Amino acid sequence: EEAPPHRPRLVKMSSVEPGRFFCTAGRGLEPFLAREVRARLGATEVDCVSGKVFFKAAAGPGELRKLRSGERLFLLLKKQSPLPVSGSRGKMLHEIKSLVIGEPKYWLDIISVWKKLHGHEGETDDVSQENALALKRKSEEETNTASKRQKTEQVRAIASEECQVEAGETCVAPGRMSSQEYWIESKTSSELPSKGSGENPTVNEKLSFSFRVSCRCSGAIAKILTSQEIGRAIGIMLVKQCGWRADLRDPDLEIFVHLNDIQSVVGIPLFRLPLANREYIKTAGLRSTVAWAMASLAEISAGALVLDPMCGLGTILLEAAKEWP
Repeated sequence: EEAPPHRPRLVKMSSVEPGRFFCTAGRGLEPFLAREVRARLGATEVDCVSGKVFFKAAAGPGELRKLRSGERLFLLLKKQSPLPVSGSRGKMLHEIKSLVIGEPKYWLDIISVWKKLHGHEGETDDVSQENALALKRKSEEETNTASKRQKTEQVRAIASEECQVEAGETCVAPGRMSSQEYWIESKTSSELPSKGSGENPTVNEKLSFSFRVSCRCSGAIAKILTSQEIGRAIGIMLVKQCGWRADLRDPDLEIFVHLNDIQSVVGIPLFRLPLANREYIKTAGLRSTVAWAMASLAEISAGALVLDPMCGLGTILLEAAKEWP
């Protein structure tokens, strides 16, 4: 039976440029999340798939952080139909790298948007056209010397503990990583062989980011390539093209790649901790997103008395009191 529509209190939007996002959700909570982003953020172009809700909204981090039925929130970089599956592993890796990395300027624009959403407007600089051209030259030079550099690059993939939510999406807490995710670590750009004396030293300083690649792959693609192979290829290319350094534990940037038979998705998490982590819940009981959805079904009105017999740790009451004081 379809749940009755819940309409959270509308929040006045600030003058923020519309952005494209997606949020992961526990299985069965996608309709709640879709209604919430429409009501709370005034979202448009809302699209639900299993475990994810895509939407467009003119909202800043403060408004986005108020979502209560979602797990992890991402800045959407690319969403397209499934990649064609062929017998050639090399060809498929090339297609995946093209999907994620694109042109050098593509990542400059992404970093600019990402910084603005993090309130770093003073640091963006939009990275000047001169730096963009330098990056392009750098990627071209590195492509020509790729075969020589393969001998000096040190790349390893690490898989660790799993933290899985109901929808099969990954919820990464500090120091914990899913066994289905492979974090790519390689030498920093300063350790790579020199590319010549004409390089502008300020380029790497302005664009110096640490990163890790979170790759999940299922369906037909997973039968040909592993998440580890895909993540390694993407990581090596980003080190070469952008001069970033990989950092497993505390990266500036996480790149999320999910490939399956339904779609290909690339995004960057906006917050380190999942939205489902509530600062006002000290001891975890029922999943906070589920508790919020259950409280929303009660259609609590002003002045109502809420009773939760056998409340356990009281998570439903906490969510109800916070959302409908």
